[in-house]
Amino acid sequence: MSPSPHLISRTSFSGLATSGGGAKAVGELCAAQESKHRLLVGLLAAEAGAHPHAALVARAYEALSEMAEGAPEEIRRLFRHPAVGAWALSVCRGHAAPGRLAAVALAAAVRTRTACRLDVPVGGPLMLPSVGLLSLPGDLPEVAEVSVEPAEGGAELRVGGRTYRVDVSGDRPGWQVLHRVPVAPGVTITIDDLDPYRWPEDDADGRLSGERRRTWVSCLHEAWEILNSRHLTVAGEVAAAVSVLTPVVARTTDQHSASARVTFGTIALSDPIDGMGMALTLAHELQHAKLDALSALVELTLPDDGRRFYAPWRPDPRPLFSLLHGVYAHAGVAGFWRRHTQDPEHGTKAQVEFAHWREAAYQASRTLLDSGGLTEAGTHFVVTLHDTLGRWRAEPVTPAAAAQARLRSEHHRRAWVRTNTQV
Repeated sequence: MSPSPHLISRTSFSGLATSGGGAKAVGELCAAQESKHRLLVGLLAAEAGAHPHAALVARAYEALSEMAEGAPEEIRRLFRHPAVGAWALSVCRGHAAPGRLAAVALAAAVRTRTACRLDVPVGGPLMLPSVGLLSLPGDLPEVAEVSVEPAEGGAELRVGGRTYRVDVSGDRPGWQVLHRVPVAPGVTITIDDLDPYRWPEDDADGRLSGERRRTWVSCLHEAWEILNSRHLTVAGEVAAAVSVLTPVVARTTDQHSASARVTFGTIALSDPIDGMGMALTLAHELQHAKLDALSALVELTLPDDGRRFYAPWRPDPRPLFSLLHGVYAHAGVAGFWRRHTQDPEHGTKAQVEFAHWREAAYQASRTLLDSGGLTEAGTHFVVTLHDTLGRWRAEPVTPAAAAQARLRSEHHRRAWVRTNTQV
C-alpha cells in the first residue's frame, strides 16, 4: 500500500483559482488526501511496536495490504473515508490507540466480501468505519477474535461464540448501519451519525431518527437535482470530493454547516430545510474543503504575523488564512446565486445574494492582495480569483437588488466597527 508523491498540476491550480476547477482538479486533491491517509496508517503501523496491541495492528495492516491487491478500488474508497484519516492522524499525534486498525480491516473485509479472522480490541460497541456500529456484550475480553464471512447483503461476524449479522443496507438487532444515499450513477453519499471520529468539534449530533433521516435523504436528492441541472461543475466536484454528511447541533434557528481539515470529504450540517438550502450548503462547504486540500500541497500564505482583518461575513477580525478561506467560500456562494438570478421562483433573492457576496468577496480579495501576507503561489491564486469576481461585478442586477445588497454591506460594516473598535 505504497502511496505516491503528489503535486497539483498547473492547469488544475489555475482552474481552482477561478473558484471552480472541475472534477479532474478536485480528483487530484482527493488523491493527495488518500495518500496522506495511507501514509498515516503506514506510520502508525510501523510505530506500534511498543504498544500492547502491536501484533494485532501488524496483522490488520497485513490483511489490508492483501485486500488492496484483490480489490484496490474498494480499499481506496475506504482510505478516503474521512473518519479513517481523522483517527489515523489522532494516533500519530498520540491522542488515540492504534488497535482500531483491526476494525478498519474488518470494515474492509465486509466491503470487499473477503473472509478473514483478526484479533480486535473490544470492550464496547465495535465501530466498523464507513460501514456501521455493532453492539457487543460486556463479558468479552479486552481483545477478542473476530471472524468475517461474506453473506447476502453484507457479512456475518462471529465474536465470542456469537454470530452477528452485518447488513450494509439497514439496521438489525444489535447492528446500526451507516446509511448510504445513492444520488446519481456511481455517486453515493454516506450519512455518518455514529463514528466517534466523524467530526472533530463538540457539536456533533447523535443518531438520526428515521423521520429526520428521510428528510435528509429527500433534501439531498432535491439538492442533487439542482446541482446537476444548474451547477454541473459543482456537481462534478461534489461527486469527487464529498463522501460523507454528518449531523451537527444547530446553535441558532438558522441552518448551520461546517467542514474541517482533518475530515476532508465530510460536510457537517444541521437538519436541512429544503433542497435549495442543501445545494447552497454543498456548494459553500465544498469551497472550504478544496482550499484545505490545496493548502496541504501549496503554501498560499506566509506564517501568521498576528494581524487581523475585516471579513464581510464575520463579526470578528480574522487571520489572513481564515480571510482567504472566507473569500474562496463566498466566491462559491456568489457563483451559486449567479446561476439563479433569472429563476421565476428564486430570481429576486438570487440577485440580492449574488450582488452582495460577489462584492464582499471582491473587496476582501483586495485586502488579501494588499496584505503582503501571500506567497508567490498565493498571490497568483488570489489575483485569478479577484479577476473572476471582477468580471462578475460587471454583470447587471436590478437597481433594487444592488441597493439592498449595498445596505446589507454597510450595515455589517457599521456593526463590525461598533463591536471591534475600542473606545
